[in-house]
Amino acid sequence: MRRRTPPPPSPLPQRDGVDPMRVRLPPGDAWATVRDHLVARLTAGAGVIDDMLDAGRIVDAAGSPVTRDREYVPGMFVWFHRELPDEVRVPFAVEILYRDDHVVVADKPHFLATTPRGSHVTETALARLRRELGIPALGPAHRLDRLTAGLLLFTVRPEERGAYQSLFRDRRVAKEYEAVAPYDPALALPRTVRSRIVKERGVLAAREVAGEPNAESRVELLEHRDGRARYRLTPRTGQTHQLRVHMSALGVPILGDPLYPVVTGPVPAGDFRRPLQLLARALEFTDPVTGRAHRFVSPRTLAAWSSYDGWAG
Repeated sequence: MRRRTPPPPSPLPQRDGVDPMRVRLPPGDAWATVRDHLVARLTAGAGVIDDMLDAGRIVDAAGSPVTRDREYVPGMFVWFHRELPDEVRVPFAVEILYRDDHVVVADKPHFLATTPRGSHVTETALARLRRELGIPALGPAHRLDRLTAGLLLFTVRPEERGAYQSLFRDRRVAKEYEAVAPYDPALALPRTVRSRIVKERGVLAAREVAGEPNAESRVELLEHRDGRARYRLTPRTGQTHQLRVHMSALGVPILGDPLYPVVTGPVPAGDFRRPLQLLARALEFTDPVTGRAHRFVSPRTLAAWSSYDGWAG
């Protein structure tokens, strides 16, 4: 199989822990200049692109500024820093559970995205850790939803990232989650839930459809009181929102979930009340580089269990 040629290294440094944007010019003769393609491809508008070009903020692989009349060359790469959005700071720390020369294991709070995307750029676990630890090459081996708290594995060396990502791809990581949700005495547990889940681009919520299952979760009851229960959730697959979808389908949606069973209105920026009561509690794997056996457990507690009135108030 023919291997893809990796892109050249970025000529621009990170800014606030965020990598510059990279654009590869595709094949075709629809554009006479690099500027014409960027105006057509990006949503910034012609005026913004022209201002960036005139200011020398868009560069080629050599770090040279791209001019407005730079000829379009298919396969060429250009880099630039996007304008950072105004972000409300998530007022909770990312805790470090473990660090060595190869990996960092972090405990992410609710409301903090894993990696830059959309309106969440510098207020992400990756950008924060790059700044705080001074590791510009830090990269995620996997991801958690922004609303989910818990354990994340990051890699220190880019050349080793693939080995750690393959652990998750090949299901060689034992993952354990904890959730707080309503208690239903008629719900027989433990049980394994299997279904087919699809997530359409542009649609907030995933959904179950008929067909061969592509999602599997083990659901166990740990304890219950006052109409609420604490559950251990063990995903065997990694579909988007899988645990949230399966818990909702069982009739016990996770407390604080704004999508399941019903999509509610967006929460205002800066509203950190009632976080989703889902925690990535444990990760267990054999390090593919060092051969060490690792098991990490988050010390976090879910507020709707430890102090329901405070969480709901």
